[in-house]
Amino acid sequence: MMDKSYFDERLRRLAKSKKGRFGDLLNYDVEAEIAKFDEYRVTLAPFIVDGVETICKAQEEGQHILIEGANALMLDIGVFTGLGGLRPETLTTRIGVIKAYTTRVGSGPFPTECFDDIGNLLQERGAEFGTTTGRRRRCGHLDMVLLRHSHRINRYTHLNLTKLDVLDTLPSLRLAIAYRSRNSDGSVTEYRDRFPADLSVLDQGRLEVVYETLDGWQRDISGCNRWEELPEQARRYVKFVEDDLGVPVQWIGVGPGRDAMIERK
Repeated sequence: MMDKSYFDERLRRLAKSKKGRFGDLLNYDVEAEIAKFDEYRVTLAPFIVDGVETICKAQEEGQHILIEGANALMLDIGVFTGLGGLRPETLTTRIGVIKAYTTRVGSGPFPTECFDDIGNLLQERGAEFGTTTGRRRRCGHLDMVLLRHSHRINRYTHLNLTKLDVLDTLPSLRLAIAYRSRNSDGSVTEYRDRFPADLSVLDQGRLEVVYETLDGWQRDISGCNRWEELPEQARRYVKFVEDDLGVPVQWIGVGPGRDAMIERK
């Protein structure tokens, strides 16, 4: 984009190709688009750098580097492209951001999905709708088998447990601690510390989910600012996740606001 002559030529060629294919159905002013990018080019120029050079220099100077993963673990296609110049030994902190329940967008296996009023409640209270499409996200109980799998891959040092307040009104809370799958020979395979590599194992017809049930707190926690202010049942829920994964939960989301976050020291 920073090479104006190259960019303009390529965009005009692309517009001509699309016009030949779609004719008058294509209502697109390529020259107006080029004019917009002339402005973008000036605005963005100060922020465009050699990524490898910038990251290497930051590490040599001892600067702190914060990296945000764009996709959740189970959306990963299995290829890590990496951040050019980042040395693996410099990754000292790995924060796992997880919801207090499980969600999924689109089709596919979802062992703990709730098809009842609880699922609807999680959708509504958690505002679980796609940002762009508005499509309802599928919701279910917190899946510890899935979280253990995520931790085995990423080796978290800390956890940020979000949307704990969404569970405020529930009298009891279920957490999936294992899967049991019936095999074709009649035997049963239990998945507790590993996630099935064969997704057909997660077929609802042959899968049993083993749950741990905890008491709910049934009170509004959105005004809690400190760990000690949370109801005992809420603290027990957080501790269950923490003890199961062996990773400290350092941050707890108790509302939609930016400041609705408890930080445990």
